[in-house]
Amino acid sequence: MDSDLRICFVGDSFVNGTGDRTCLGWTGRLCAGLHSQGVAVTYYNLGVRRDTSLDIAQRWYAEVSHRLPSSCSPRLVFSFGTNDTTWENGQQRLEFASSMQYCRQILRDACDRYPVLMISPPPIADPFQNRRTQTLCQAFHDLCHDLSVPYLDVFRPLLGCAPWLTSVQAGDDGAHPDASGYAELAQMVECWPTWNQWVQSP
Repeated sequence: MDSDLRICFVGDSFVNGTGDRTCLGWTGRLCAGLHSQGVAVTYYNLGVRRDTSLDIAQRWYAEVSHRLPSSCSPRLVFSFGTNDTTWENGQQRLEFASSMQYCRQILRDACDRYPVLMISPPPIADPFQNRRTQTLCQAFHDLCHDLSVPYLDVFRPLLGCAPWLTSVQAGDDGAHPDASGYAELAQMVECWPTWNQWVQSP
C-alpha cells in the first residue's frame, strides 16, 4: 500500500463528531485505529454541522481536491442524510427526491475520481424523524448498489444499540452522542470487512 494514504470524510455534524468532548468522533477513532495497526494515514474531517446533501454537493470537490493530490493514495468517505430529513419551519429541509438527486450526483462525480465508501446516517432520539431517515437510508443503499459504491447501514444496528441510544438521549439536543456513542459507531465500521480491504488496497 502507498505510504501516502489520505482519507477525506465528508458529511454533516455526525462526521464532525459534534458532542464528543474528546474531539475524535467516529472518524478520528477509525484513523487512530489504523495508526495503532501500523497504517500511516493522513486524515481530514470535512464534516459541517447542518449540511444537507445539497450543501455537500456544492462543496465537496473543492475541499477534497486540495487534500487529495494525484501523488497520494486517496480515499473518500461520505456520510449524510439526517439534515435532509429534519423538520423545520413546517416542512422537511430537503425533499426525498432532491436528496436522491444530489446523492447520485455526488457519488457519480466522486467515483470518477477516487475510491469511495458511503456510511448511512445514524438514528437520533426522534422516532418520527427516524422513520423518514430510515426510508432515505434504504434508498441510499439501493443507489449505492446501482453505482457499485460500498455502503454500510449503521442506522438499523444503532437503532437497537443501547449504548448509542442512551448516549444520544443524554445529550443536549437529542441527536448527538458523547464519546461512548461515537465509539460504538466506529466499532461498527471497523468490523466491516469492506473497510479494512478498501483502506489497505493499492
